[in-house]
Amino acid sequence: MEKFNVYAARLLPKEDYVTCGHRACQGCAEVLAMRLVHKAMGKNTIAASATGCMEIISSPYPESSWNIPWIHVAFENSASVCSGIEAGYKALMRKGRYPKRKINFVAYGGDGATADIGLQFVSGAMERGHHMVYVCYDNEAYMNTGIQRSSSTPFGAATTTSPAGKVHKGQATWKKNVVEIMAAHNIPYVATINPSYPFDLFTKVQKAINTPGPAYLHTYASCPTGWRMRPELAVQIGRLAVETGVFPLYEVENGKYKITHEIDEFRPLRDYLKPQGRFRHLTDAAIDASEQRLHEEYAHLAAKAEMTSKE
Repeated sequence: MEKFNVYAARLLPKEDYVTCGHRACQGCAEVLAMRLVHKAMGKNTIAASATGCMEIISSPYPESSWNIPWIHVAFENSASVCSGIEAGYKALMRKGRYPKRKINFVAYGGDGATADIGLQFVSGAMERGHHMVYVCYDNEAYMNTGIQRSSSTPFGAATTTSPAGKVHKGQATWKKNVVEIMAAHNIPYVATINPSYPFDLFTKVQKAINTPGPAYLHTYASCPTGWRMRPELAVQIGRLAVETGVFPLYEVENGKYKITHEIDEFRPLRDYLKPQGRFRHLTDAAIDASEQRLHEEYAHLAAKAEMTSKE
């Protein structure tokens, strides 16, 4: 697919499996990402959903925005439930009690359900080698319960549990790198995706569902409500995240790193931070220090990609 062809979007499937009528906030990039992910996965998909924004907005009883089999489970265990579903179907097919066919098994959760509460469950499912995909929709805080910090909240961001004031200047720790944690499990496929880059997202989702064994996708998902930004900036802020080095787009396929959208010259980090009220308290010194660290981390990622490409 030619990424820059004006007609390229018409080549994507027209069917939606996350339908309209949900209760997401205006400008929610998380539900946009979820819609694109499931458009790429297709009809033969079974989803296990952790408690969180996407569960709340898509399944208010007695209604549902899902056109595929979908189950809501606890905050922390969607990966465990999905692995059980996958194992159950595998057993039924082996015994001839269910016709053999390809089914996409997907579990998902937010950054809280993935990086904090459910990390051990995701790790276990990946380590056991289940043929499934886990998708983390990362909006960088516990948005569903009141914008509390998570270990995925970026340094300096103001939340209700890491408020910016005279003593503390927002989130005091750096964002946990769950992508690298998953890559350390030596699973076949790990990637970052961003709904502001839909063709890159579509390609990676297709790789994930067609890779034998477990796959992990980490999704950038801006939240206008929690990030205190205008809702119409959702797509633009996603592109700025990539262009400033905040959220590099890359994949790790069988241990080989590849940056799928290379940045030759970074946009200033201030371009990304300025539209977001959660960063308005940051000093120039704090921004400069953050920018330097982001560039160092990107250089480290590029070095990994160059090194593993030669193996």
